[in-house]
Formats: sequence, C-alpha cells, structure tokens
Amino acid sequence: MIIDTYDDKSPAKINVKKNANAVHVDAVIYTFSHEIEKYVTDRYNCEKVGEFKMASGAHSAYVFNYMGKNYGFYKTWVGAPACVAPIEELATVIDADKFIHFGGAGCLDKEIARGKVMIPTEAYRDEGTSYHYAPASDYIRIKNWKIVRDFMEANKIPYVLGKTWTTDAFYRETVNNFEKHKADGCISVEMEGSAVQAVCDFRGYEVYMFFTGGDLLDAPEWTMRKEKGQITHTQHDPGHFDIALALAEYVVNR
Repeated sequence: MIIDTYDDKSPAKINVKKNANAVHVDAVIYTFSHEIEKYVTDRYNCEKVGEFKMASGAHSAYVFNYMGKNYGFYKTWVGAPACVAPIEELATVIDADKFIHFGGAGCLDKEIARGKVMIPTEAYRDEGTSYHYAPASDYIRIKNWKIVRDFMEANKIPYVLGKTWTTDAFYRETVNNFEKHKADGCISVEMEGSAVQAVCDFRGYEVYMFFTGGDLLDAPEWTMRKEKGQITHTQHDPGHFDIALALAEYVVNR
C-alpha cells in the first residue's frame, strides 16, 4: 500500500548531486504563476543561473538582490510530484535552506473572501508524494505556521488560519470528501502543501507557506469567483508576490 512506502533504512537509487559552486541565497521564493514570473523578472534585476527541465519543457532559476539580501526565484509546476522535483534539484544551481511557498487554493468556507490570505496549520495528505518522505499519517504539521502568522500580524495583513486538504485529483473533490474535510477544520484545498512540507522536513529545509483564497467549493455549485481576465485577488496577483518577498525578508532577518 502507498502508506507503507516510506523507507529510511535504504538509500535512494537516484540522487541529486549538490553543486559545490551553486549560488548561495538567503531564501528561495517560487511561484506557480506565469504572470508573477513576468512581474518579477521585469521588476527586479534577475540573473538566470540555471534551469529545471522536464519532458514538457524547462523553467528558469533566477537570483536577485533585494535590500542587501540574495533571493532565488523560479516558476514551479502544479501538483505534488512536479512541485517537489525542483526543490530536490535546486542544489544543482542554488544553495538554499529556506523556501517561501505561496499560491492559489480553493476555499472550503464561503465566509473566506477571494484573495484572502490563508495560512495552513496542518495538511491532509491526500496525495502520494509525501508518503515517500514521511511516515504515514492523516495530517502533516505545517511547521512554521506561527512564524507566518506573526509576520502577517506585524504587517497588518488580514489572514485566516486553518487546516488544508492537499489532493492529487481536483476533479475528484466530491461532495462527501468536501464535507468531511470542512468538518475536520480544513479551510482550503490545494495540490502541493503536504508534499512540500514532507520533503522540506526530510531534507532539513525550512518552508514558510500561505495561500491566496480562490475558487469556492462551499456552495450549491462550484464557482471560480472571478471575472474573465481578472488578476487582482487571484493567485496571479503581484501583490501576493510582494507579500512573499516581505515574508522572505522577515524570516531571513529573524
């Protein structure tokens, strides 16, 4: 069974070879959004230092300086395995141990407005990747949620706290499963959170996580809650990268 696949008694057959000449950065921020990738590369003096390659194409890895600190930046892929792969492979181009994870998430509570910042405290492991990095359990603890909360409060950014439901199959977010996870305290649903926390725990990295409230499941019919072409209050909103960068600065300077 998949929940029996965690193995810390034998080595992996495939391993990433750390690059001794990798560029050191104070923290890495990654995005799922092509709009935010363009915003960052246009706004900051980004130096391309490498690429992450998959059969579907390559994503560039960048380094930029902000307020005297160096930050890594890249666009990642959607879904737990595809999002975890660049975290593993980062050591081939960038030396880092702090990650800022942010992106869109579905809302399981109609009271949470689109665009609202949601901070996960635990993630339900309804995906396969995390079971290769952590012993089986229903939930994995989001280790640094209190630090993210403290940052939001210090900067007077409104937020909502709660559990998240990480799933591999967004077209199988059934009514029964929605009701089960909402009743259990989940306020969001996304595809990477539990796996990212698991790989970071396994590799000794620190990850700081928040989501942008998006589409709504807590309604008679699922709704996107946005207009055609809308950027503001979506996962493509550059304002949420600005939050991520400020969070990176906060954790680096703690």
